[in-house]
Order: sequence, then structure tokens, then C-alpha cells
Amino acid sequence: MSDPRTIPNPRTFRERFGALRTLRPFLAMVWSISPRLMAGSLALRLVRALVPIAGLYIGKLIIDDVVHLVQMPDRPVSFEAWLASGHLEWLGVLLLAEFGVAVVGDVLLRFVGLTESLLAEQVTNGSSVRLMEHAATLDLEDFEDAEFQDQLERARRQTSGRLTLMGQLFAQAQQAVTIVSLIVGLFVFAPLLILLLAVALVPAFLTEAHFNARTYSLDFGRTPERRELDYVRQTAASVETAKEVKIFGLHGFLIDRYRRLAGDFYAANRALAIRRAAWGSVFTTIGTVGYYAAYGYIVWRTLHGDFSIGDLTFLSGSFLRLRTMLENLLFGFSSVAGQALYLNDLFSFFRTRPEILSPANARPFPHPIRDGFVFEDVGFAYPGAERWAVRHLSFTLRAGEVVALVGENGAGKTTLVKLLTRLYDPDEGRILLDGHDLREYDLEALRGSMGVIFQDFVRYNFTAGDNIAVGRIEARDDHARVERAAERSQADQVIEALPHGYEQRIGKRFKNGVELSGGEWQKIAIARAYMREAEVLILDEPTAALDARAEFEVFQRFKELSRGKTAVLISHRFSSVRMADRIFVLADGKVEAQGTHEELVAQPGLYAELFELQAAGYR
Repeated sequence: MSDPRTIPNPRTFRERFGALRTLRPFLAMVWSISPRLMAGSLALRLVRALVPIAGLYIGKLIIDDVVHLVQMPDRPVSFEAWLASGHLEWLGVLLLAEFGVAVVGDVLLRFVGLTESLLAEQVTNGSSVRLMEHAATLDLEDFEDAEFQDQLERARRQTSGRLTLMGQLFAQAQQAVTIVSLIVGLFVFAPLLILLLAVALVPAFLTEAHFNARTYSLDFGRTPERRELDYVRQTAASVETAKEVKIFGLHGFLIDRYRRLAGDFYAANRALAIRRAAWGSVFTTIGTVGYYAAYGYIVWRTLHGDFSIGDLTFLSGSFLRLRTMLENLLFGFSSVAGQALYLNDLFSFFRTRPEILSPANARPFPHPIRDGFVFEDVGFAYPGAERWAVRHLSFTLRAGEVVALVGENGAGKTTLVKLLTRLYDPDEGRILLDGHDLREYDLEALRGSMGVIFQDFVRYNFTAGDNIAVGRIEARDDHARVERAAERSQADQVIEALPHGYEQRIGKRFKNGVELSGGEWQKIAIARAYMREAEVLILDEPTAALDARAEFEVFQRFKELSRGKTAVLISHRFSSVRMADRIFVLADGKVEAQGTHEELVAQPGLYAELFELQAAGYR
């Protein structure tokens, strides 16, 4: 775990409160999500902000009137006489007014809670959607970077982790209005009390700000460990890992690892919490001393005859309320500044921009493809890698032909597919489609015209029909198209055996889900490529879990159904790739040889060597 002493910490208050600039985009985001709820909440809080000063002032008037009535030399002796005298009329009005203020305050509190709970839920949903929408625009390179994963994790936590900030900001605005009204009242009677408040509260405020910044620094620096903690917890208790955890007896190892990570988190938090509590106690005591000094001053002025009993009640109540509210406001402001540091995680994620984009005036994807794809001296290295994944890669993928890619692991086969689909752009050279650089075409149309199934395809815990429909999700309601895709990949036989057919949820994550075998999952995944009905079909070793006969049937069907389309298939089984029109042999990121199966077997080289090794295994 990261050493807390080495985690960067905002050093100056300017740096610590610089994060407050994120409040503006945060409030703008809240307003854009639900302007009516936000405006309603602020209006309710504004009215409620005036309730305390109104209650205190009415209380002062009541006490002054009671003292006046008590001091009357010829005051009535019975309740009936008091009523008959008319002396209680004004007191009755004041009591009704105080009752009305109390009722209004309680009702407003309920409506504020209702409004902000609804707004908080909408903000959580809206910010989560915005995060997903933005993530969808980013490059694959971003998602394959560990630092970006840390950034994404921090941003994801803020979509729901900052719900209290919104209510706190609104409460701060309400308190500010109340405080202004109380200060005006105190200033009229005793301006010195305002100075005493400042002396008592500012040191505590600065201390709180310091510890908020330290807390953020610890959380920021521990993001990688937090992700590991979540990963270990998920690995120790999930359906995807349960078999191996039990067979290999990993539960002890995983639990110990979790305890160690969690223990480090606890130790760091405990040390910070102890220091925060100690210093907080010191400055809270200072604030209490300041309050009682002011209270003594008010009592002395009352004894001196400067204040009435009502004034004493009003001033002592106002000062106590003002001290509490100012303390909450200053500490709340410090807390807001601390939470704004976390908000920066969310908005810095939103500031991340993709590099792979559609150009202005992008070319439409050709339908049909006329000439095909040409790789011209293409070179590419993954970010941070020390070696090239492919380099000096030159070949032609002609329109309408089926090409197979063969090579040992790490030869660059999957990298080539990623370049073809513009998940990455080449670092050197270029890829042409019908004579134009691939980067000139509309990106969405380019990817929408390619049906790709990778070997590590996703097993969606959706219905069987939706698992196929993700291949062209906008056609999800086209059941005939879904069924046609299933029939082409032979997944229809799998689905017919399910209790609820295409409506059956598959996978064991949710209740009533049915798990499939690896081969059955692969047929479902291959159906996604057919669902796409794309110009280009690419199968990147998606049949590894199928037996030899099933794979042969899948690829035989693939060749038949891809007639007239440009197709690429990757497989280690030579019985499957031999049906391709041409075979490219990749080694060390280059095309070592190309030709038909018969041509490549007949000449010395990697293909013939690998074919012989595989054939020997069946003898």
C-alpha cells in the first residue's frame, strides 16, 4: 500500500480551496438534470432561512410584553378579568404568530427533504448516464491503461458518492441567509459580539480545512489499492471464480490478502481520525469559551440597564444560534471544499478526450466495398510497450475474399484486427480502404459496417435474444433477424433447449438464469456477428471451446454465409483455416508468407512447421 507520508498533499489554502471551481460545473450539471426540482429546493430553503430570526424576534416581543404586563400596578387577578381587560390581545397575536412560524418551519423542512431526495436520485442517475456516455466516446487505449482505470474508478464513485454535497450546498445557502439576518440583529444591539465569534471560530475552520485536504490526499493515493481491494472481494465470492477458488483452495489466500489491504486502509484512516479529533476538541473548547464570554457580556449589559429582558433573550438566543450556524457554515464550507476535491475526479474524467475521432466532412463507408483494404508499411506499438506489436506490415485484403490469419501467440493477429476496426490507429504507415486512408471515414459508420467477435467475447447476463441482438442493438425488436442470426451460427439449437427460448436469461448472476457451456456461449457470440449483417466479418478465435467437428461446421457455414463479403478469420486449427481463399502467416509482427493452404504446406516455413506439429498430434 502507498505510504501516506509520500502522498501529495495540497500545501496552501489557495490550493485546497482551488477545487471549489468544480462547484460551478457541478451545479450546472444538477440544473441541467432537473431545473424545476433544483429551483423548488432553493426557494423552499430561502423561505425557511428566515424562520429562525422571525421566531427569535417574536419570542423577544412576547417576553417584553409579558414583563410589561407583570409590572402593571393594577393588573387583573383572574383569567376572565385579563380577557375582559383586552391586555392579552397583542400577546395572543404574538403567540399565534410564533405557532405559525413553528408550523411553517416544520412543513418547509419536510418539503425540502422530499424535494432534495428526489433531486439526489435524479442527479445520481443523470451523472451515471453522463459518465457512461462519455466513457463510450473514449479510446480502447484509455481502458487498457492502469492509470485511466484508477481515474475511472474515482469518477465512478463520485456519481453517487457526492450526493450529500448537493444538499450541503443548498443548506449552506440557507444558513448564509439566516446568518446574515442574525448578524443584522446582533449588530444593531452589540457589534462586539461579531468580533468574538470570528476569534472563536476561524482557527477551528482552518484546522478542519487542513484535515479535509489530508483525507482527500489519502483517498487519491490509495485508488490502486482500493481497486485491488474490490477485486479481491469480488474474486473471493463470485460465480465466475467460485469453481477455481474451491478447487485450488484459494479462500484462505484471498481472505488474508483482503485483511492485509483492509488493515492498511484502517490504520491510515485511524491515524488521521485521531489527529483530527484531538485538534477538533481543542478548537471546540476555544469556541465554547468565546460563547460564554459573549453571554457574560450580554448579561452585564442587561444588569447595567442597556438591554431589556426580551433583549437578553433575543441576543443570547441569537448569539447561540449564530455561533452554531457560523460553526456549521465554516466547517461546512471546509467540508464542501474537501468534497470539491473529489468532484474534481469526476470532472477531470469528463475532460478526458478521445484521440480516435471522425474527421470533419468524413467519408461515408462504401457499400459495397469496391477494392478492399491495403496495409502500407504499418507499424504499431501499444502505449508503454518496449517492442512493436506489428511493424513494416504490408498486404492487401481484397473485397469479397475470405482471409485467414495464422501465427503463434504474440505474432500480431489480434492487433491487426484492432487496427482494421480503428480501435487503434497505426503509429507508422497507413491503412487504405478503397484507396482512401481509413482515418478519412466516418468512425461510427466504419465500425457499424464490421461484425467482429473476439476470443474474449462478453458473456452478457441478458436474455438469449438480447445476447444476440447486441450485435445490432438498434434492431433488437426485429425478432426475425435475431432468429436468422441464431440459425446461421447454429445457436438456434442451443436456444430451443432453454426453458423460455429467446426470453430465457442466461448466465448465473441473476435469479432464474441458466448457465451455458463454453461452446454454447460461443455459438451465441458468433450469432452477434451475423446479427450485424456487416460488410466485413471478423472472427478472432471465437471457437476455442468448440470441438473439432463443431468448429469445422461453424467455419464451413461461415464461408458459405460470408460469400460476397470481406471476411477475416483467426484460428489455430488448420482444418478450419484451410478453407480460406488466402492465408496470411504472421511472425514477429510481419507477414512472413501468404497463399492457399496447399501452397503454404508445399513450401518450407512457419506454416508448414506448425501444420506438421498439429497433424502429428492426431496420429
